[in-house]
Amino acid sequence: MRKPRRKGEGLVYSTRHGELCPRCERPLASCVCARGDGVVRVGRETKGRKGRGVTVVTGAPLPPDELAALAKELKRRCGSGGTVRDGVIEIQGDHRDAVCAELARKGWTVRRSGG
Repeated sequence: MRKPRRKGEGLVYSTRHGELCPRCERPLASCVCARGDGVVRVGRETKGRKGRGVTVVTGAPLPPDELAALAKELKRRCGSGGTVRDGVIEIQGDHRDAVCAELARKGWTVRRSGG
């Protein structure tokens, strides 16, 4: 007979998948739990890119496949390239205004971060 789990006693690491989400017990890369405070932040970064800036979108509580679809739509809207890394959408160039407008139109709570 299996002993019922109490809150906080779930599996936290698996040698097959690495770190696991404590709530849904899925690998962190495919976790579907809402992370953060529900606000999508849009900023600009130049670190490690030889001075070239990218627009960074963080805090979107979406699974990886939906996050990739959102990134594709934002890249098409901005007319530039980009990628998704570790749950963060990076779009080449400074497109903060266009990205904020598009995400707000979709019903997200959006804040500009940084300067």
